[in-house]
Amino acid sequence: MSTTLQHEAVIIGSGFGGAVMSARLSRQWPGKVLVLERGKEYPLGAYPRSPADMADNVWCPDGDTARRPRAVRKRKAERGHLTGMFDIRHFEKIDTVTSAVYGGGSQIYANVFLRPPAAVFEQGWPSALRREVLAPYYDVAQQVLGARPVPPASGEDDRRYIRRTERFQEFARQAELPTKMADICVYFGNDYTYRGSDKPVPLGVQEANRYGALQTSCTYCGECDIGCNVQAKNSVDHNYLHVARHRYQTSVRTQCEVERIVPLDAGHADDPDGDGFHGYRVYFRDLPTGETVSVTTQRVVVSAGTLGTNELLMRNRNVHKTLPRISSRLGQQFSGNGDFLAFAVDGTKEVNSTYGPVITQYTDHHLYKDFDRKQAFLLEDASYPTQVGWATAALGPVMSPFAMICTTVKQVLAYAFDKFYPGRKHSSVGYMVQKLFAHDLSQYSAVLLCMGLDNAKGVLRLNKDGWLDIDWPQDSNETLYDAIIRLGKRFTQFIGGKHYLPMPNWLWPIKNNVTVHPLGGCAIADTPEQGVVSAQAGSRGQVFGYQGLYVADGSLMPTALGANPVATITALSEWIAHDMTGAMPDSGL
Repeated sequence: MSTTLQHEAVIIGSGFGGAVMSARLSRQWPGKVLVLERGKEYPLGAYPRSPADMADNVWCPDGDTARRPRAVRKRKAERGHLTGMFDIRHFEKIDTVTSAVYGGGSQIYANVFLRPPAAVFEQGWPSALRREVLAPYYDVAQQVLGARPVPPASGEDDRRYIRRTERFQEFARQAELPTKMADICVYFGNDYTYRGSDKPVPLGVQEANRYGALQTSCTYCGECDIGCNVQAKNSVDHNYLHVARHRYQTSVRTQCEVERIVPLDAGHADDPDGDGFHGYRVYFRDLPTGETVSVTTQRVVVSAGTLGTNELLMRNRNVHKTLPRISSRLGQQFSGNGDFLAFAVDGTKEVNSTYGPVITQYTDHHLYKDFDRKQAFLLEDASYPTQVGWATAALGPVMSPFAMICTTVKQVLAYAFDKFYPGRKHSSVGYMVQKLFAHDLSQYSAVLLCMGLDNAKGVLRLNKDGWLDIDWPQDSNETLYDAIIRLGKRFTQFIGGKHYLPMPNWLWPIKNNVTVHPLGGCAIADTPEQGVVSAQAGSRGQVFGYQGLYVADGSLMPTALGANPVATITALSEWIAHDMTGAMPDSGL
């Protein structure tokens, strides 16, 4: 190989797939790996929390004309350039929420590490790629990400007691469905998280983790999905990426958006007809300056997330014509992983949805036990930040305006009557404040997170302006959604809730799905007639038709997973890295 190429590998994206690749490839080629990330890097305590800052915390930079919600477009018109961490897109029949940040989806996901059942791999996956094949890679990924159940509480007075978990477990038993504590990638101290001890360190204590990155023992604030400001999430910047940068000298450039990937000829000139044998030139835009920069590399790993990877490869194949060999299967087999979000509102049983890590347990509905592909899904509990809890409390008058008017009149009359009887409790300001918050919605409402096996028949394509679009077969997945809604209504009855509300955009006339787990489009397969990326030994993860061009992220999935996809994305990336480097991965990195 010529020594004039600048890098051995350029990795596009820094989520789970890109992070695995950065650690494994930089160990193989120290100091010769570059990671390009379009988003920002947030240090300790830097994630936005104020309403104004949160409104700007979305992705819509200059030149972006993707179809986004009206509020995002309006904000961009006012501000001109938005490079926040939430990439929210609107499509016909489905909307997506993904991330644009250093560490990718690991910064905003709900921490769950869950292996899909073996049955998922038996239909639509490459012939030799089964769960047992990925088992050792799952094991390594779980150790690196420190996935364990939330530490048990000694009782209701213990700060680790999570009432929400107990409620969901009670419901599962009543519904005669299996329930299990989830392994979550959250830091509870080195002994508990990484060494298997049953003794977590107290909430809020800081220490260096096993890889040398500073973390804080989870404070149970419920802010996992908006960026953890105490760094209690075992996000990939605290393990894979941390080791890559600090041990193996990986270079990282943030706020750099890749635009073109071009094969090189023997003289290292751009050669759109080439197959990558001589390497690649990667063109990217430095977002703060607007400057276009290029680097050369022997190999490229595209880990830009399902939407980003498909969009980038489609533009290079169809618009720039620099990667014309990519399979015609590109964009096929898109899945929303059966995501469905709903709310059980204003119950009689206390839930307390503002405390604890976002997800702590899952209830199995025909995914692991009594497998039924048409209605297989999981129901998971969820918390949300206290800031949202205050907003939720304000919804009380909106949900039941007549009852609120009657209560207010009653309290005013009681207060006026008590003026004649000094010392009565109703004239106490403290009593009135207590009455105001005695039954707020966040304490007596629940968030119902579901994901399951949709049919993965969505199609990704470019619209006339060159931006990603999705054809989503919502009607053919109605059996799954109907089963989810039935169980959600049962849960609402269980807590005595007054309302079962799916996400508002599911209601008529919009009726859109929302997914935070978009998968597929670059399906891993045995042949280019079946998919986009090779599953064969010696070329794992390599794009058919090219040498040295790889994909490692959620776009590889040929089907929905039913379970949270992080474990499989990470394990599959470890499996690909093993083939690329010849070194079996280990948790010591």
